[in-house]
Amino acid sequence: MQAGRVLITGAGSGLGHALALRYAKAGWRIAVADISPERTDAAVAELRGLGAQADGFLADVGDDASVLALQKSVQEQLGGIDHLVNNAGVASAGDAMETSMADWRWMLEINLLGVIRGCQAFMPGMIAQGHGHVINIASFAALAGAPGMASYAVAKAGVVTLSESLRAEMAVRNTGVGISAVCPAFFQTNLLQSFRGPDYARRFAGRMMEKSSDTADTVANAIFEGAQRGQFLILPTASEPMRWRLKRWLPETYFKRLIAMIGVQGRAP
Repeated sequence: MQAGRVLITGAGSGLGHALALRYAKAGWRIAVADISPERTDAAVAELRGLGAQADGFLADVGDDASVLALQKSVQEQLGGIDHLVNNAGVASAGDAMETSMADWRWMLEINLLGVIRGCQAFMPGMIAQGHGHVINIASFAALAGAPGMASYAVAKAGVVTLSESLRAEMAVRNTGVGISAVCPAFFQTNLLQSFRGPDYARRFAGRMMEKSSDTADTVANAIFEGAQRGQFLILPTASEPMRWRLKRWLPETYFKRLIAMIGVQGRAP
């Protein structure tokens, strides 16, 4: 696909910022959406300094009115978009029965309903123009079935299932709009800044990020290339394609290995 216009939520930092840089490298016009005005302004300035066309927008994906206002502003300034990256999100961990209802609602409101809001706001424009691609950032947690991250995994599994449904709906209607669901595992990023959960889980996640050979830049490149190919399920971190195959083909073996790897480590001091 030729360069076009892309909106990336949560583009002020982390993976969203890396994706903005990757799209800019390919000549796309970038709509940077973030909840932080400081991060938004800094990202736009950096992108423009690199010679890219970039526009900044403030948005809270956890709020209906904010996402609708974002859609209106993007339409006015860019005339629509060709790619939508639903990336903005938060992090949590904790056993299913230990996580408070307040934290369950917080997680689902942002990580699942935030993606739904983005799709409902921007996909009608893509359908009307007859082309587009939606990239929903989920997580390998959605597929892994791992302990100690129930609310996060449930929200991200919802994103995967939503993406599957949207893919089928777009194909049946022959809209020309493609869908990708992205499921990275741990990689070097700043996701823990928004973290809610017990200290042991934060420490475990931090160790896994530090050990990972994947970076926000390598993950962003894999996502960009996969979306360009029209790939639906994108597993952009190095070990996850094999782990996903193992779970699908040998589920009991996968489960035993998972428990052996995480069961003790996850609560290690």
